[in-house]
Amino acid sequence: GSLAIIAAARKRREAKVPVPQWHAPWRLSAVISGHLGWVRSIAFDPGNEWFATGSSDRTIKIWDLAKCSAGLEGGLRLTLTGHISAIRGLAVSDRHPYMFSAGEDKKVLCWDLEYNRTIRHYHGHLSGVYSLALHPTLDILCTGGRDAVCRVWDIRTKHEIHVLGGHDGTVGSVLTHGVDPQIVTGSYDSTIKGWDLIAGKPLYTLTHHKKAVRSLVAHPTEFSFMSGAADNMKKWATRDGTFIKNFGGHKAVINALALNEDGVLASCADNGTMQMWDYNSGYCFQKQETIVQPGSLDAEAGFYAATFDKSGSRLLTCEADKTIKIWKEDDEATEETYPIDMEGWRNYCLAPKRR
Repeated sequence: GSLAIIAAARKRREAKVPVPQWHAPWRLSAVISGHLGWVRSIAFDPGNEWFATGSSDRTIKIWDLAKCSAGLEGGLRLTLTGHISAIRGLAVSDRHPYMFSAGEDKKVLCWDLEYNRTIRHYHGHLSGVYSLALHPTLDILCTGGRDAVCRVWDIRTKHEIHVLGGHDGTVGSVLTHGVDPQIVTGSYDSTIKGWDLIAGKPLYTLTHHKKAVRSLVAHPTEFSFMSGAADNMKKWATRDGTFIKNFGGHKAVINALALNEDGVLASCADNGTMQMWDYNSGYCFQKQETIVQPGSLDAEAGFYAATFDKSGSRLLTCEADKTIKIWKEDDEATEETYPIDMEGWRNYCLAPKRR
C-alpha cells in the first residue's frame, strides 16, 4: 500500500512539471541608428511593411522593415515632429490611416498618415503620458499616465468618455480587448486593474506584485496576459484576473514584454538583459545581454520597449544606446544543438514556491 502512495505522490509531483515546447535561440541580426536620444516606444503598421519609433529626441521616425532587416541604406522613410518631449506611446490603427502618439509633454496626438501631419489633439492629461492603446473594434483610444488615471477618448470627436481612476501611481501600461475587461491597466503602484468599459469601473484589482508594474502584454489568440515587474513576471487569465503562474528568475526592472503566436515571450530589462521564455510552460530557454553601440557607455545598455513584427519572426527592441535592434531565430539551431535543460527545469518546478 505504501508503495502505491509513494507512486501517486511522485505522479502528482511530475504533473507540476509542464513539458516546455522547444524554441530556437534568438540572435541579433541588425542594428538601426538614427535617433539622437533613448528610443522609448515602437508600433507596427498592420501590413507589416513599416514601423514607427518614438524617442527622447522628441521625434517619431518611420522605418522600412525590409530594408532595415536586410541592413540596406534608405531604411528611414520619415521623421515626424510635433512633440516637445519624449514619446512614450505609439499605436497604428488597422481601420483608419491614423497613427497615435503620446508623450511626456502631456500631449496625445493623432497623425494622418496620408498627409503625415497631426490632425487631432486629445487634451486632458495633467502630467506625462506613458502608455497608449487602441481598442480593437471601437473607435476608442486609451491613454495612461503619471496622473494615475487611464483616459478613454472618442477618436473622432476628441471627447473624453471616461477617466478610469483608482490607481495610486503612474499608469505605465494599457491593454485593450474586444470583450470585458475591455481595458487592463498596469500601474507603478504595483497593481493591475481590469475595467468595465461601459460603467467605467474596475471589474478586478490584482495586488500580487510587490513592485511597480511597468509592462503588460496580451497573448495574440488566448485570453491571457503577462505582467512584468522588478519582483517577477506573472501570467493571468484575462477574463476574471485569475493568477496562473509566476515566471521567476529575471531579476531586474522589466521595462518591456513582447509575445508572439508561437508562444515565445521576451522580457527586456532596464539593465540591458533579455530573457526568452516558452509562454505555455514558463520555461526560460535563453538569457542574453544586449550589445551596446560602439562609443556608448556601458550604462547605456537598457531596453525601453520591444515588440514582435506582425509575422512574429522578428523581435525589435528599443534601447538606451539610441538604437533599435532586430533579433531573429537562429536558423541553424536544432533540439540536439540547443537542448531543453529538463533536469534544471524539473528542479525549478518542484522547488517550494511563493506566490
